[in-house]
Amino acid sequence: MKIRVAWVGKTKEPAIQALTDEYLKRISRYAETEGIAVKDEAAILAMASGEARGARRERCKLILLDSRGKQYSSEEFAAFLQRQQLDAVPLLFAIGGSDGFNDEARGAAGFVLSLGRMTLPHELARVVLVEQVYRALTIVKGHPYHTGH
Repeated sequence: MKIRVAWVGKTKEPAIQALTDEYLKRISRYAETEGIAVKDEAAILAMASGEARGARRERCKLILLDSRGKQYSSEEFAAFLQRQQLDAVPLLFAIGGSDGFNDEARGAAGFVLSLGRMTLPHELARVVLVEQVYRALTIVKGHPYHTGH
C-alpha cells in the first residue's frame, strides 16, 4: 500500500512538523508513505491525476479532508483502509488550507473524510490524520497500539 499525505502551505510550527514526521515514520513500517507540502489546491488535483511535475506520474485515489465528509471510528477507518489496500491504488490524503477545498476539488475526490464535527486548525488536522492512519494500520495488523478504549 502507498499512502501520501499532502497539505497546502508551509508548516509554521516546528512541533507540528515533528509530530507529522514521527507518525509518517511509524506509518512507513506498514506502508510506503510520503508527506508533501504543496502550494495550492491545484497542485493536489494534479498529484491525484498523475499530472504533477516531478511526481511519480501515478494516479491516486484522492481522499479529501472536509467537515462535510464521512466520519469513522478508528475501527471503521481501519476497515476502510483495509478495503482500499485490496484495490492496490495509491491513496492521497489531502488537507486544504484554512479555507478548505472548493466544490471542484470535492467533486474530483474519490472519497471525502471528516475527522469530526469540531473545527480544527488545518495543521492540527494533519497531525490527527497521520496519527489515525497509523492507528488504523496497527488495528489491521493486530499491533497493541490501539486498545479500543
